[in-house]
Amino acid sequence: MPDPRTAPTIIDVARRAGVSKSVVSRTLSGSGGVAAGGQERVRLAAAELGYVANAMARGMVARRTHTIGAFVRDASNPYYGHLLTAMQERAAARGYRVVTATGSGSFAVADERRALETLVGLQVEGLVVCSGLLPVADVLPHARRVPTVLAGRPATDKALSSVYCDEIDGGRGMADHLWSLGHRRVAVVTLRPERSLTQAPRTAEMARRLRELGADVVEAPDEEVRAGDDGINRLVERLLADRATTAVMAPTDHYALAILEAMNRRGLRAPDDLSVTGYDGLPPLTTPLLGLTTWVQPVADLGTRAVDEVVSHVEGRTTDTRHQAINGQLISGRTAGRPRC
Repeated sequence: MPDPRTAPTIIDVARRAGVSKSVVSRTLSGSGGVAAGGQERVRLAAAELGYVANAMARGMVARRTHTIGAFVRDASNPYYGHLLTAMQERAAARGYRVVTATGSGSFAVADERRALETLVGLQVEGLVVCSGLLPVADVLPHARRVPTVLAGRPATDKALSSVYCDEIDGGRGMADHLWSLGHRRVAVVTLRPERSLTQAPRTAEMARRLRELGADVVEAPDEEVRAGDDGINRLVERLLADRATTAVMAPTDHYALAILEAMNRRGLRAPDDLSVTGYDGLPPLTTPLLGLTTWVQPVADLGTRAVDEVVSHVEGRTTDTRHQAINGQLISGRTAGRPRC
């Protein structure tokens, strides 16, 4: 009997099934050459013992692990959670497993570097890097060893492929929508690239496009709005005091919700007192019950394409570097309407 304190081995399964080790190996790997009765005994023995094949050891023999390493910056963030789910589902459909390393959203760049090193050390065949902070220069050393795809951020480095939602198209689309509603003085919460490589370009394009159309733009830098617990409260008070400002554009849906909550505490509502827009468009915040005006990012499509791209490189079907920008779409909810008179 195997020691219950240790994991059962292929030898334990062979002994329980009354067959040779090679018969167990061929059965569990699906390589064939084993009669149906022998296969049944092996599978029954494996189930009784709780045997789980060591995928890493099997991969070392076959020189394949069929694993993809995925680093996501913040698994608690719905954007990354939906993206990771899409990648796992697509990888399974392609015959691969996803090994994940995640941060908490407060990871420093050095921590993200170490997470990538850990994934590469697990003998993954490909990497998908989903971080709005980690510089491309920190990804390149790993990309030279393992096929790597950047997912979810606008990056067009010629050394590695990327799949991302078009932040410029999204920022422009949201600005055009507010302009079409008649807003001529709009506040935009902006971020620097050091804060987010995705939110920075979208908010910069919101402001740029509004100015191009002829609107006045009141920029509210994120570091000022978020400074202290009352940052958003101060922003709302400032905008309501300025009667000419009729709308505020947030960089994310969660940011927009914080603004809406600050308004609600004052007995105010959108769009009657101030129009509010978000960005990302992920469930459950897309529910009509909330009615948030936002820009939907096609995250499921993004995750699927990222896995397809890295698998294509892993399997040698492509060696070209490709950059795929995916367009989102507007949800015209009730939090943004025509400006108050």
